[in-house]
Amino acid sequence: MLAELGFVGTIGEDDEVPVAPESDSGDEEEEGPIVLGRKQKALQKNRSADFNPDFIFTEKEGMYDGSWAMADVMSQLKKKRAATTLDEKIEKVRKKRKTEDKEAKSGKSEKEKEAKEGSEPEEQEGLEGHNEEGSGDEESETDYSSADENVLTKTDTLKVKERKKKKKGQEAGGFFEDASQYDENLSFQDMNLSRPLLKAITAMNFKQPTPIQKACIPVGLLGKDICACAATGTGKTAAFALPVLERLIYKPRQAPVTRVLVLVPTRELGIQVHSVTKQLAQFCNITTCLAVGGLDVKSQEAALRAAPDILIATPGRLIDHLHNCPSFHLSSIEVLILDEADRMLDEYFEEQMKEIIRMCSHHRQTMLFSATMTEEVKDLASVSLKNPVRIFVNSNTDVAPFLRQEFIRIRPNREGDREAIVAALLTRTFTDHVMLFTQTKKQAHRMHILLGLMGLQVGELHGNLSQTQRLESLRRFKDEQIDILVATDVAARGLDIDGVKTVINFTMPNTIKHYVHRVGRTARAGKAGRSVSLVGEEERKMLKEIVKAAKAPVKARILPQDVILKFRDKIEKMEKDIYAVLQLEAEEKEMQHSEAQIIRVPSICRQWLPATAMLYVIRCRFHGRHPFAVPPDQHSKASPGKGEGGTEQRA
Repeated sequence: MLAELGFVGTIGEDDEVPVAPESDSGDEEEEGPIVLGRKQKALQKNRSADFNPDFIFTEKEGMYDGSWAMADVMSQLKKKRAATTLDEKIEKVRKKRKTEDKEAKSGKSEKEKEAKEGSEPEEQEGLEGHNEEGSGDEESETDYSSADENVLTKTDTLKVKERKKKKKGQEAGGFFEDASQYDENLSFQDMNLSRPLLKAITAMNFKQPTPIQKACIPVGLLGKDICACAATGTGKTAAFALPVLERLIYKPRQAPVTRVLVLVPTRELGIQVHSVTKQLAQFCNITTCLAVGGLDVKSQEAALRAAPDILIATPGRLIDHLHNCPSFHLSSIEVLILDEADRMLDEYFEEQMKEIIRMCSHHRQTMLFSATMTEEVKDLASVSLKNPVRIFVNSNTDVAPFLRQEFIRIRPNREGDREAIVAALLTRTFTDHVMLFTQTKKQAHRMHILLGLMGLQVGELHGNLSQTQRLESLRRFKDEQIDILVATDVAARGLDIDGVKTVINFTMPNTIKHYVHRVGRTARAGKAGRSVSLVGEEERKMLKEIVKAAKAPVKARILPQDVILKFRDKIEKMEKDIYAVLQLEAEEKEMQHSEAQIIRVPSICRQWLPATAMLYVIRCRFHGRHPFAVPPDQHSKASPGKGEGGTEQRA
């Protein structure tokens, strides 16, 4: 009966399903039984892709494998990737430019051969010029290799002026005890550390403790409050982590509570401290938790409910958890650590830090660590510390001992040469393991595009990037997939990246304190390094202060003027390519916004909406129009809210 009416009956479970075989023409209809094994396998494969059987809610058991700091955190982030990365856009524009240049040169060479067929000397000159241009296509650094020897000339050598002793005497009066003097021959084995910690120290290849570690670890093991100031890159993380872990091992917890809180100013520094702490605790049963912005809030709340022994957090995210997670509190905190306290005060975290300190237990040990000791840090120390021990291994503005500081003077009428000078330095002299600091996020992005178009391997790190992109840039720089990392002051604090040879300052920072932290990314842990800073007329006052505080000769680097002019011309020719890359980025962002608008449409509407209508919506969004807006000329034809028959219209 159903067949007579032209209907198709419901297929039963045991019925064989007639499926048309795949064919080029859609008119042929040959019915036949087909086994559903392939479809079932595909369905099972999709299901297995959706669900990972190895997924666990708790942290991984077993030893920490010592992989890079970001490895654990990257797994928590959503795997959202743009349609194309910035490097792919830069490569696309470069290839387009190369093909255009080749076509133009081939046409020009043919005309030259026809015009200058008889003159051999002129022909040779043209060929030489053509070869020079061709070599410039492949790598920009080959253009100017002959001028490399004349770049560096020493003009200034200024000696140190000791002016810190009086200040130290004044500061010491406000502290209970001064422990800046330490035993030079002290080793990790002499510090009475537990066997699991010594085993972890050996596994991490720590040979000898640094000065701040020799001074801090014995005092921290006594349970005293510490106010420590040391140059960046001297191992402050292990200086507070080892006494804390020893305390937790010696006095196991009686109830599941969080006993140690470490406050850090930035997400990246929090991730790094978390990694080092996990590596030091890999042979004992001490749990750690990371609570910073940019990571999944729900997974952090679940980890906090499990009451980890050590919590590493940024002040903002910690306040959010305290307000939104009723079961989490700080009344059981036994040790409070304020790492990079001066930076947290710079980031306007002062009120949040004071609120957190009030929430912590009054019977606690507090350790305050900072690379610079300002008046604000002293005020914070007076609020949070009780009878602290003062440990100042370095003065407030000391840079690393093996850092070679160089400066390039920018004349008042030559401010526009900064990009050309930096490009010349990175192309000819400092080709790898370089960090370039800029003052703004916009400038960092432009330098990434500019250097990428010159054929250099570049990454960027600043606040406009998502957490995934920031961590990915750090990972690629550490793994030597990129040679240059362009960054704002986000990366100037606490980040320990092995092998940074050179730090270049596109502009000088606002204060000497920020300068110390920028150049502290190199020459870490007793290694040698170099900093090159571009100094304008307005920044010369800061340069004089740096020269006075320097303990090693400060040198001036002078680039040949013809090299700067060549790179300036090169950048002017690249302006069209930079604009093209920015346009590609803007178009992709607009398309992503349009797709996001379509995703918001209810699923039942998307199911019945034809493909043409979907494309219409995308096109409207791309051109900035609302897809359901009535054109202005049709407003007068139809009465408001009524159709032809007087019935109300609904979109």
